Amino acid sequence: MTTITLPARCDRSAAGLIQPELAAATAAGPVTIDATAAGQFGQAMLQLLVSARRSGDVTITAGEALRDAARLAGLEETLLGAAGQ
Repeated sequence: MTTITLPARCDRSAAGLIQPELAAATAAGPVTIDATAAGQFGQAMLQLLVSARRSGDVTITAGEALRDAARLAGLEETLLGAAGQ
């Protein structure tokens, strides 16, 4: 299993940098995305995470910032599952 750790600032630029790594990792097997240290999320990163969850075996370990952003965007169940991790 591959683990991808998100940076502190998850904006459009970060999403662009992480997308190729995430695509390669999901093609190879299960992936865990560690978002526990991220403190800021933009729409581009949320879109990338939604796409990853829908297209592969991806688990997201969320920190408070991601839980808050997902809740505000109405994506809590999509990104974090029914339990809201």
